[in-house]
Amino acid sequence: MIGSGHQQQQRLILAMKTTSIPLALVATLSACQPSEHDDPENLKAVLVSYFDCISKKDFTGMKSLTTTDFVIYENGKVINNDGLIDIINKSPIVKATYSFDGFTINVDNASGSMRYFNHGEFVKDDTSLTTRDWLESATFKKVGNEWKLDFIHSTVKK
Repeated sequence: MIGSGHQQQQRLILAMKTTSIPLALVATLSACQPSEHDDPENLKAVLVSYFDCISKKDFTGMKSLTTTDFVIYENGKVINNDGLIDIINKSPIVKATYSFDGFTINVDNASGSMRYFNHGEFVKDDTSLTTRDWLESATFKKVGNEWKLDFIHSTVKK
């Protein structure tokens, strides 16, 4: 009887080893697989659309492209969409155009970040043209199946 108990224990250990080795192998191989990455152009499209909405004073569009807790850090201030809308409504600027270059984008399947250069051209009172350049960075979150702009940090380029 002692021998048969010992044999059962040996079979149980062998069965555990036989099951554990393939599971460990599968876990190891799947951990080595690259994670899914979304297309960086999707983030760029959200950013460009956001600034297009600013240019058109499409405030509903601005809000639809951002997370509910979206903020911009600019000139030492923290500004949310409502604050930016207030600034736009009080501004003498009648036309604003933005262009971007120098993108460096990092994205996975749920979040992303970028840094880029922003060039703005502004017309006041239909006559005077002012330009400004910024160094900017932005973060994004995927909400459902949509990318949303979560944060922008903006510094005037010197």
